[in-house]
Amino acid sequence: MSLTLLAALFLASILFAPSEPGWVTKSNQNARVLLNVMARYSPEDAGELGVQGMDDRVTIPAPDRPEKFRRDTSAAVKELQSRLASEKDALVRQDLEILIKAGQRDVRSSAAYERHVLPYSSVPELIFSGMRALLNPQVPSERRKQALVRLRRYAGMDAGYTPTTLLAEQVFRSKLNTPGLIGPTKAEVQQDLSNMNSYASGIEDLFKKYKIAGYETPLRKLKDQFSEFQNFTRKQVLPKARTDFRLPPELYAINLENVGVDYAPADIERLAKQSYREIQNQMQNLAVKVANEHGYSSVDYRDVIRQLKKDQLKPGEVMPAYHKTLEQIENIIRKEHLVTLPSRPCIIRLASPAETAQQPAPHYIPPTLIGNDGQRGEFVLPAGTIGATGEALKYDDFTFAAASWTLTAHEARPGHDLQFTAMVERGVSQARAIFAFNSTNVEGWALYSEWFMYPYMPDDAKLISLQLRLLRAGRAFIDPELQEGKLTRQQALDLLEKDVVLSKAFATEEVDRFTFRMPGQAVSYFDGYTRLLQLRSDVEKAMGPKFNLLKFHDFILSEGLLPPDLLRKAVMTDFVPSA
Repeated sequence: MSLTLLAALFLASILFAPSEPGWVTKSNQNARVLLNVMARYSPEDAGELGVQGMDDRVTIPAPDRPEKFRRDTSAAVKELQSRLASEKDALVRQDLEILIKAGQRDVRSSAAYERHVLPYSSVPELIFSGMRALLNPQVPSERRKQALVRLRRYAGMDAGYTPTTLLAEQVFRSKLNTPGLIGPTKAEVQQDLSNMNSYASGIEDLFKKYKIAGYETPLRKLKDQFSEFQNFTRKQVLPKARTDFRLPPELYAINLENVGVDYAPADIERLAKQSYREIQNQMQNLAVKVANEHGYSSVDYRDVIRQLKKDQLKPGEVMPAYHKTLEQIENIIRKEHLVTLPSRPCIIRLASPAETAQQPAPHYIPPTLIGNDGQRGEFVLPAGTIGATGEALKYDDFTFAAASWTLTAHEARPGHDLQFTAMVERGVSQARAIFAFNSTNVEGWALYSEWFMYPYMPDDAKLISLQLRLLRAGRAFIDPELQEGKLTRQQALDLLEKDVVLSKAFATEEVDRFTFRMPGQAVSYFDGYTRLLQLRSDVEKAMGPKFNLLKFHDFILSEGLLPPDLLRKAVMTDFVPSA
């Protein structure tokens, strides 16, 4: 399944009040055409979306699954094109165009990956995701009971079901003799092998936590299957793994398109390097002030950051510190009239070991969005990651007080949590919430949120905010230069550890992201951020003294997850003239 589809499934749909505009109702009926395809091919994610009747269903790997997905998606696109031909409402037409482009993009991406890549995936990770989608505190207890059915079906214990691990092995073997297909990267496979036991333990912990009776026998079977899949991965996948992490150019270009990057790599590399140098200069100027305030002997920004990191919070102090920072940020937002805050609070928590294995970076889990009756999003901090030789690596990048400001602004308020919670509380069409989604507009808003909160931060927090902004500029040239062969993995690690001053754990997670987790995705932060800065500048020039920052931000959030080009059109057409 394509990256765009997975991202869309992950992001979910939106609950709309009974008073939603008529065009939204009609648009959502059109979105259902693609949602039905999603539910057919990824029922776990569809259930997490809020689509009814999915909780006992599981994904069935098969050699012809990608072809069938493309067939059904193409049929859905034709139906949407037919509706577009007769649609008169301008807003519904725009949403239809979003849906059509999303479907076409998914078809292209699926076909390209099948042409180039052996169909390998870490099945234990996928199964853990399916279980965690049901076994979490924001899912009603009646729905959680379906986790046992899903577990039995993953294990192949119900009539008509084959163990998911076995099906995945069969799919991989079916393509082994296809000429021209490349395997996964060696680093990816080695990390998957290291993580598989964490997923098995994580599933058991979830069933114990929620006291779901009868899980012991199917879980024993599943653990045995995970062990067999480990052996299969070690003996059959690892020998096919490649040491060169670079993707075929067609796939990297598709990855950039899927996450919404519209710069040519050469252009964004040039802009990012220029920004990187400018941010370093800002950091150095600020570091002198911070060093003097703290009594540090060195004023080099690298040494100042290392000194700040030494003031690590104790385990029991991390969450209180972040909650305190969130409270401070929300008070500033209200006082300065920066943006309208949602009514429901945000959750901040530490990741479990299995969640950390799955996503070893700070991240945001959106709330249940279809039929949301109070569920909230979660800002999750990881515990560590795994190095190239299998050693456990610990972060020191997030667990000191100065770091809490920019991370909270990015992941919680006014960043991701505000963006998604605003959609839940205000309502927006599903086309704009799901199918217009890309990483550029989501991460662009979050990085822009860091930027407009920056003036209100303490000086040491400002330095860390600039450090993370330096990282985002670095991502925008390190990621493509790794793919172009201009940088080696070790050179990228060295740059991130020495100049950006990341821990070995954080630098490793970043280079893993560039080389096999999500090649191309990291570029989207800088892209979306620069687009929003330019849009704000243009709007301020156009409106002069009539410009109102709170109304500008609220309008952007009211448009859902529109990509930069459509957002610019909406702002200039609807916001500027009406203000």
